[in-house]
Amino acid sequence: MAARWIREYGWAYLFILAPVLLFLTFTLYPVVQAFLMSFQHYDILDSTWVGLDNYTRMVQDDIFWKSMKNTVIFTVATVPVNIGITFALAFLISKMRQSHQTFYKAALYLPAVASGVTMSIVWMKMFDPTAGGLLNQFLGWFGIEPVIWLGKSSTALFSIILMNWLSSHGSGIILYLAAMGGIPKSLYEAADIDHASPWTKFARITWPLLKPTTLYLLVTGVITSFQVFIAIYLMTQGGPNFATTTIAYLIYETAFKFYDFGLASAQSFVLAGIIVIVAVIQFKAFSSDIEY
Repeated sequence: MAARWIREYGWAYLFILAPVLLFLTFTLYPVVQAFLMSFQHYDILDSTWVGLDNYTRMVQDDIFWKSMKNTVIFTVATVPVNIGITFALAFLISKMRQSHQTFYKAALYLPAVASGVTMSIVWMKMFDPTAGGLLNQFLGWFGIEPVIWLGKSSTALFSIILMNWLSSHGSGIILYLAAMGGIPKSLYEAADIDHASPWTKFARITWPLLKPTTLYLLVTGVITSFQVFIAIYLMTQGGPNFATTTIAYLIYETAFKFYDFGLASAQSFVLAGIIVIVAVIQFKAFSSDIEY
């Protein structure tokens, strides 16, 4: 019996053995170690078990709450606006001829190929505080003095948000266009027979059938926003006066600037817990009327 089982299923388990070992070694094991580390005062040469001390220090740290506030503001300000921009662009492209659709899909998706580092460097030039910066040149046409975009607490976080608004929407546009292409034409034909207005067709047909795509973009957008790091690291270093310090950047600083790996691990698991809770709430709130 055992020999027959090995003969029939042995190769299948052998083929999945490599990815399983990779997952256990490079994903599960580090996660478990980081979780244990969050209860320790961790040093490369030695570690001491401190229980919930790292979590206590974390909730008593004003900078932690400042970083959480910045992260929430960034997420709330960017995710809904980005989804709105993405949907509007996709809807406009869907009304074009196929050849024009191909061009715009390629053009708008191109920035998604660029790395976050490249995008940040380009935007740093645009945010140049002198009159030579692109944004300050634009303001100069209206007689407005140059703005120190990244160097003032009042404008630094907004500058990162503005960059996010105007950056790549290509992936979401492709998803929306694919979803729009999957809506049966017969539904619109039936609506035309009933003399439905364009708004009625949008509200009763297009938008409801795009809810699964919207939910996906909402969940992934929130997850990505809660982990924003590259732009902060390259453009502001969390400043000025912690105005752009996000929880992801705080974790980086705690671990690799102050070498407090235990506290950084605790912050990481709090961030992971928040992301899971928010994602579950989103699914419960927005997927009740979605059929999969």
